[in-house]
Amino acid sequence: MSRSSEGRLVWNHSTHLAGLIPILERLIKHHGIRTVTPGVIGRAKGHIPQLKLRISVPIRGGFKVIARQGKTVQEVFIITNLNQTELEGAIAQAIK
Repeated sequence: MSRSSEGRLVWNHSTHLAGLIPILERLIKHHGIRTVTPGVIGRAKGHIPQLKLRISVPIRGGFKVIARQGKTVQEVFIITNLNQTELEGAIAQAIK
């Protein structure tokens, strides 16, 4: 059986933002998304009460996304053939 329509979620770190993994698991089911890799966790000055994902910059083969909740920020690298607008729509669907 081939999982050609589903991407993969890479587990590089043992800690993630609360609620991020279920969103990423829904995101990898979207057609066109090949690999999702959560990255480094850091601290931010501002406070965002709800988990938000924002496309930051293009990278080779995809985009870097910033996930924020509270004062915590985490990088997420998404390898995809979707353009930025299509990826924003896929992220919006995954958050719902």
